[in-house]
This record gives sequence, structure tokens and C-alpha cells, in this order.
Amino acid sequence: MLPLPINAVLPDLRAALDQGPNAVLLAPPGAGKTTRVPLALLDAPWLAGRRILMLEPRRMAARAAARFMAASLGEAVGETVGYRVRLDSAVGPRTRVEVVTEGILTRRLQDDPALEGVGAVLLDEFHERSLQGDLGLALCLDSQGALRDDLRLLVMSATLDAASVAAVLGHAPVIESQGRQHPVTIHHHPAPDLGAEGLTRAVTQAARRALAEETGDLLVFLPGEREIGRVAQALEGTLGDPPGVAVLPLHGSLPAARQDAALTPRADGLRRVVLATNIAETSLTIEGVRVVIDSGLARVPRFDPGSGLTRLETARISQASAAQRAGRAGRLGPGVCHRLWPAAAHGALAPSRRPEILDADLAPLVLDLAAWGVTDAGALAWLDPPPAGAWTAARDLLTGLGALDQHGRVTGHGRALARLPLHPRLAHMVVRGAEIGLGGMAADIAALLSERDLLGAGAGVDLRARLDVLRGRAGRAAAHPGTLHRVREVARQIRRLAGVRGEDHAAADTDPGRLLALAYPDRVARRRYGGPPGRLLLSGGRGAVIDEADPLAGATWLAVGMVSDRSGIEARVRLAAPLDEVDVLAGRVAPVETTDLIQWSRREEVVLARRRTTLGALVLRDQPLTGADPAAVVAALLEGIRALGLEVALPWTPAARSLRARVGFLRHHRGEAWPDLSDAALAATLEDWLAPFVAGLTRRAHLARVDLVAALRATLPWDLARRLDELAPRHIVVPTGARLALDYADPEGPALAVRVQEVFGLDTHPTLAGGRVPVVLRLLSPARRPVQITRDLPGFWRGAWAEVRKEMKGRYPRHPWPEDPIAAAPTTRAKGRSGSAGA
Repeated sequence: MLPLPINAVLPDLRAALDQGPNAVLLAPPGAGKTTRVPLALLDAPWLAGRRILMLEPRRMAARAAARFMAASLGEAVGETVGYRVRLDSAVGPRTRVEVVTEGILTRRLQDDPALEGVGAVLLDEFHERSLQGDLGLALCLDSQGALRDDLRLLVMSATLDAASVAAVLGHAPVIESQGRQHPVTIHHHPAPDLGAEGLTRAVTQAARRALAEETGDLLVFLPGEREIGRVAQALEGTLGDPPGVAVLPLHGSLPAARQDAALTPRADGLRRVVLATNIAETSLTIEGVRVVIDSGLARVPRFDPGSGLTRLETARISQASAAQRAGRAGRLGPGVCHRLWPAAAHGALAPSRRPEILDADLAPLVLDLAAWGVTDAGALAWLDPPPAGAWTAARDLLTGLGALDQHGRVTGHGRALARLPLHPRLAHMVVRGAEIGLGGMAADIAALLSERDLLGAGAGVDLRARLDVLRGRAGRAAAHPGTLHRVREVARQIRRLAGVRGEDHAAADTDPGRLLALAYPDRVARRRYGGPPGRLLLSGGRGAVIDEADPLAGATWLAVGMVSDRSGIEARVRLAAPLDEVDVLAGRVAPVETTDLIQWSRREEVVLARRRTTLGALVLRDQPLTGADPAAVVAALLEGIRALGLEVALPWTPAARSLRARVGFLRHHRGEAWPDLSDAALAATLEDWLAPFVAGLTRRAHLARVDLVAALRATLPWDLARRLDELAPRHIVVPTGARLALDYADPEGPALAVRVQEVFGLDTHPTLAGGRVPVVLRLLSPARRPVQITRDLPGFWRGAWAEVRKEMKGRYPRHPWPEDPIAAAPTTRAKGRSGSAGA
């Protein structure tokens, strides 16, 4: 084998794994870590003839790495070195190195937590920080700690925060290879218009220029398959000069044969322009590439817990990804990289890729952990723990599907879901579909939703059209090349794993909708009342839209299986199937709930009683409720009173206000035995004191009938009610015999307004609260103007009265103003014509 830079550190790596269970290997692109390390460990004494599992994030890289290692041993793949990926495997009884993709590793661990017969797990390209990669490491560490202290774990990466990974691995040693990277000349270009035409034009121009100025093959990085198709079409239409150029796409949806064709130099000597997604960013060496053209974009999944939708976003790559991409040009010799963004913008790129676990739909991870026996993410070691909000949303979804119980533990149904290589929603659809005799159709639908669309957006959104093509009931000409075969293979695999045999019973035209609703009960959709065709409301509360020209735009009920999220506005439906309204209303599509709603209407200021049947956010029936529970009506009315405010809602007569003030006065001076009748306290305790007095009432206007004095007095215990008039009387009888009302507005001192002549003869000051609080006497003139305020009437008679008498005598000469008011008779009248006593 040709020497590679990784060879220099292999002895150190072997020594580290001889001495301890874990290690971290840093090696730049092209160092050879993927293909040399597994073979170098085969004769390690601790391996003792057992297998090495090497995790590769992508199927294409897994197959390519296995084939390269097998060829270096002079063997066919499947002998010493093999691979297992979705829908494909090449493994034999003598296989010692097994390259697997991430989902395969997780299921292997679920089936055999001790990994019997495995001596080491190598996690390659760990810097990609995929969700399944993080989960695989967490489960391997848990297995190592509980079951397999002899299991070796090696994390390998080109760019990684080695210190963090080493810490999670128990402060494992870090071995670093310097690598051998040929120089790559970087050229930055102005950023193109990121619209479809602008990006296509910029990439096409850069490719034509590079073909004219450079030698060797070109590798062009584009965000997705759609952009690859546009650029391929543009290049094939303009590459008349120079001749002899082959334009080859490279993405995960291609059949393996076409992927291999893009990776292998042409036997006919044609120069290649390989148009790739970030699938070509790591692990793969594409021989002959000297020039990289980097759009700086990638398609990344983003999950929105609020909508329950995962969408693919076109995003800027990180600086680490840009370095990886540029390195593709320097694998075999000096190269050139054209970056379609200015040099000044490079520093604004994120340093590294954001871990997928921070943005992903966590339902598959939560189910896998529950099947592992973990209900709390904190029980495992993570580089980045799962976010609490996304974890809760995933757990709620799985509980609703019956995969978890109320304590987060996996159910028997959940274990059945975990055995299928599908999102839990789709697995639930397949398992439940099999139970009702529609397992084959459910498997077909799951395959259609798992892979790219057979027909594309121009074919409308009806899922039944895809099923017809898949099942041979419609022409294959409209199907996307290669996709039909792949979907059929996926469907066959799902049928086998789910134990589905034979054909479905005679399916109705709406059965695809019923199955979709099993997977997406939150995406049962009803056409909006009064709106244009194609405007929908989903049972999860979100809005959605179908093009008005689509045949399903006029349907009243749909089950939506696939949407394109539009960041806060209505989602666009991509795949759907009709539902029968009778089935929906009967609860045969998704669980419906009937509740009696007795609530206060702010608009009408009345208690409304309705019986409402709902499917999530969709109201199926809403009818008046007769014979409503009287207690519930009272409770709703009390909430209405709170909403209106006690001051506005209740009939506060002078007597009611006085009673409330008198009790407040006694609470202030005699203690908390007296009830709190403040606004806040009364509002908080309406159920206790007011409820018995509003029974039978339903409207705000009815509240005028409430005997508020009786309701407030009922808050007093019997012994306090008996003493209320004694300690805080509403009136005081003055010497003239008149009953005058007390003003309790100020609890510190209730006041009595009285003409000074009416208290002649009074030699003691009136008090309240059992003699504790003197009444504030507001003494008035005969014309009821203020004369004096006093809390000590005898003192006033002895002191200030003389001056007041002089003033009053001058102003009101017809009234008596005695020198000794204590000895004088109280009066409300002026002196007689001949009277002069006391003058």
C-alpha cells in the first residue's frame, strides 16, 4: 500500500488503545484515517479476533471506504471488509471490519446492547455532529460503562474540538496526524444573487473558466439536488468548447451505480465536472479532481417544535466545511478552489457546523433511548445535551402515538416502532395499518414519504397518484428516473421488517388518507369556511395552502403527509390524500373529543353553554347545551364578574359600601378575626361568599338582583356578626335624639359630621371598637360649614370653644351660643324672638 500521512501515528494510536479503552484521532482530509486505521487495528491483542464496527455518516462513503479497504487487501468486499447500509449490505462470515451507517449502529445496539463479537467501535467524521452520531457515542459509552469495559471506542475527525470529546470519553488521549495536504490556491469571488438564476449563472461561469484555465477534473459543491439539475442543464447546453467534458451529478438519491460513476475516473479520458452536495465533503476521495468550485451553501434540516415540522433550509456553510471542501482539490496534488463569496465575508462564517441535536426533531432519539431504558437524557454522556423544549415535544408526540407511557417508558407498541427504520410517525402508521389489514399500503406510503417525490411538484399533491405509479396502475414514464426502483426497494424492506405478507384487502379510495392521519393526526386538514379553494386549517392549529388549480384544492377534508414550511406563514402542502367526512366526524380518522364548554362571553356579557366536538384545533360540532351543570354556570359567571371587575359588576348600594367599610375598620383595629373585604380578597374568594347568592343568574344584567349586603354579612362568623353593630355602628344618636351616619372611609378614624349645637350637653367623647377608637367629630356651623375637627370634645369645650363661640355669635346672632355648652340643652333651632338665655 502507498504510504499515507496517517501511518506515522498508527503506532501511537495502537499504544493508546492497548493502554486504555478510548482515544480521539485528529487527522486532516487526505491523511488516510478512514481506510488505514481499521486495518491497522486488526491484529491488536485486545481485539482477539472480534469485529471492528466503523460508523460512517453517509451510505456512499460507507460503501466506498469498504471497497477501498477490500481492494487494498486484494479481496472482494464482503470478505475481510464489508458494509451494511440501508437497503444494501455486503458482509460475510469472515468479515472483521464492518462499515455501517448511523441508523444501522443504533439498531445493532438496541438488539445487542453488549455488542457481542465486537471489539471496537470507530466513529468516523464525527465533526459532522449528526444526531445519530451523537446518539451512537452516548449509547456506546453507556454500554461500555455497564456491560463492556473491554470495548474500545475511537472517535475520528478532521476538524473537532478534541478536548471536549476527550473529556466525554473519560479524558481519553488525543493522537493528531499532521497529514499531507498539497497546496490549494484559494480564489474568492463576489457573492452571486442567491436566486435560482443567479447561482446557476455564477457556478456555470466559474466552471467554464476553470475548464479553460486549469487541468484536471472539477468538483462543484451545490446545496441540493434541484440546484445540481439546473447547473447540469446549463453546463450541458454551453460546453461545446472545449469538447470532451462529462457532467456528472453526485447526491444521495442516485442509484449506487451512478454514484460510483461520478467517483471513478473516466475510462474514455473525458474530463469530469462532478456536481455534488455536501455528500462529497468528507471521507470520499474523487481521483483526478484538481479544481473545487464552492457555492458556500448547504441544505440543512431545521425542526420547529412549535409547528412540529422539519424543513430543509439553504444555509451558509461553516469555515470548517469550507476548509474540508477546499481540501478536496489538494488530495492528489496542488489544486485550486474558487469560493463564490468575498474574502471579507469568510470571517463571518460560523467556525464549525452546528450540532444537529440542537435543531433536530428528537422523536426518533427519544424513542431509541426509551427502548434502551433511558427516560432522562441526563442519564447519558453528551457533548451537547438534547434541548429541553424539543425533548418535551418529542415525548408528547410519542405518548400520543402510544409509544411511551405517561412516565416516558417504552410500551410494547413503542418497541414495535423502534424495530422499523422509520420515523416513529411512519412506523406507527405501518404497525397500526397492518392491524387493520392495510399494512402493504402503509409500507408503500412510508416509502414514498421517506424518499424523494416520485412525480415532482408539477404532478399535484395527491398521494394516490404516487401509489398508482408505485403499484403499476399508472404509467412509469412520469416517475423520476431511479426513484421508482428505490421506493419499491424501501417498501419491500418495510414490509419484511413489519411482517406484512400478502396483499391488502380491497382498499377504498380514502384509505391512503386514513393511513396518513395515523402518522400525522396533527395534520388532518379542513377547508376554511368561506375561503377560496386550497386554504386549509390543520388539526394542529397551523394554516396550510394548496394551489387553487390542484384537483384536491376543492376537497373539504384532507390528510396531509408532507409540507414545505414557510417560516411562520401557511405551510404549502406537498402530499395529501382525501378523507371521508363521515369517518372524520365519527372519530375513525383521528381521536375526537367532546367537551361541554360553559364559559363567560366577554362580548355578550352572558354565560354561554355549548357542547363542542373537536379534532385538535378543528371544531367538528358546536351546539347549545341544555341542562348545563348549575355549579359550572355559577363558576363561569364568577369568572365573568372577575373579568368585569367587582366595582363594575356588583350592585354597590350605600348600605353595602358601609358594611364593607365597617368590617374593614374592625379588621384594622381588632385583628384578623374580622374577614378581609378588600377588592383583591373578595375577587379571590368569590366562590366562597358570592356563589350562593348568584345561583340561577347568567347575565350581567341579572347581577342587579344580588343582595350584596346579605352576601357580605354572610362572610362574618355568627359571634362577629352579632357584635358588628355594637363595635362599629352605622349611626350614632346625638343629644338631640337624631341618628347620624358615620363615615368609615378612613379606617384610622371614622368621622361624624354634626352641627355643634346638636352636641351641647355632651361631656364625653363618642368612641368605637369597644372604646378603642375615638370618633372624628367634624363640628359644623348652623349653615353646615366646618367649625372644628376634634377627637376630644370635652377638651374642646374647655379650650377652643370660647374663641369659636365669639366667632359664631357674630355670624349667627339668632342662634344660642352658651358660655357653658356642657350645661346647655342641645338644639337644632334658632332663639325665639324674646329668648336671650345663653346669649
